[in-house]
Amino acid sequence: MNEKKNIESYDCLVIGGGIAGLQSALDLADQGYRVLIVEKEPSIGGRMISLSKVFPTLDCSSCICTPKMASAAHHKNIEILTYAEVKKISRKGRRFSAKIEKKARYVVEKDCIGCRLCEYACPVYVEHEFEGNLGVRKAIYIPFSNAIPQIALLDVDNCIMCGACAKACPTGAVDYTQKSEELEIDVSAVIVATGFQFKSLDTKQEYGMGRLSNVLDALQVERLLAPHGPYGRVLRPSDGKIPDSVAYVLCAGSRDLSQGIKYCSRVCCMYSIKQAMLLSGALPLVDITIYYMDIRAFGKGFEQFYQNARAMGIEFVKAKVAKITEDKEQNPVVRVELMEQDGRVEERKHDMVVLTPAIIPAWNPMGTIDIETADDNFIKTPSEKLFPARTIMEGIFVSGTASGPKDIPDSIVEAGSAAMEAAIYIDEVSSEVHADTEES
Repeated sequence: MNEKKNIESYDCLVIGGGIAGLQSALDLADQGYRVLIVEKEPSIGGRMISLSKVFPTLDCSSCICTPKMASAAHHKNIEILTYAEVKKISRKGRRFSAKIEKKARYVVEKDCIGCRLCEYACPVYVEHEFEGNLGVRKAIYIPFSNAIPQIALLDVDNCIMCGACAKACPTGAVDYTQKSEELEIDVSAVIVATGFQFKSLDTKQEYGMGRLSNVLDALQVERLLAPHGPYGRVLRPSDGKIPDSVAYVLCAGSRDLSQGIKYCSRVCCMYSIKQAMLLSGALPLVDITIYYMDIRAFGKGFEQFYQNARAMGIEFVKAKVAKITEDKEQNPVVRVELMEQDGRVEERKHDMVVLTPAIIPAWNPMGTIDIETADDNFIKTPSEKLFPARTIMEGIFVSGTASGPKDIPDSIVEAGSAAMEAAIYIDEVSSEVHADTEES
């Protein structure tokens, strides 16, 4: 694992270790450029590594993402800093200086061998963020089974300081006194690949997110569908029952001015259809309903994918969902206005409801890096059709969903574009340095 602390100078800094950041880093590293990846989570892989399958091919997501993670981790030209955040990027001539905070894991990384004995010994169980809070983890843990690096992390907010993990560690890697470090590096170019997150639906009380135990978001259902998910199969959280009826509510936050989101999140229709098809395969007797305002099947093979779902018996209902409540058995009750039936209002009961929240940026660059965001708060690309990777700042580029909602293939293509733009800029800077050296 190429993870080091004593870093000084690199050709390119990639902020974010998801699929877009990894692809940009690999494209640059394969050309001989030295790259540093900074990832805020304790493992690289981003959102993609938590998905079950990808649409429309239904290929295994981990089978695509894990080799990229391993390639980056073992590439001679790539260094990786996980559980770290970029705090400030300043221009120095045509190069940049970056200040990075390497947060304390309370585990000495060079000594941890990933044996997980500390995890097995820990008596504390807490909700697991990677599993959408549907599963549990220990207070000291390795993020997930195929995490890179395989280095434990101590959650000090839930640690009871019993010392069990330190006693169990065969290499003495647990260090309760470890502190965060501040690093400063110089780079020629920067690629922002900070990805997306779901907008919280806590403000949309009509949908009961967070209050109704059988109302989930799409990423939680991805974990239910994953073979190594929290339950090992699809069960509803409240009582462990196999659901007989599942409903999807599309645009649960997108295209909603009351939430401050006026744009379409683009991928929700297709990943909902994908999940519905997977649920139909995992639970052959389940009834699946998708409540939608518009179906946007925008990519190659997507329309056929949609038609295949209809042929499988998945019900598509053009409707606006006004409210979600629950009955005494905690079955969600969906109040809908049926748009194709003269606006008739009905209440329909399901065993489980899946919401597709709006996609919003995972990182706000304000105060950290001198680039602009657009009206939707994603990073602004002044010439998005001709140069989708360029920002307003020369030498700083963007890839993946940091610039707007998009699917995985588009993120990978844009990652390649960002790597190409960065390589051109790095060569220009290098040529100027050589020219100045020869003149002097």
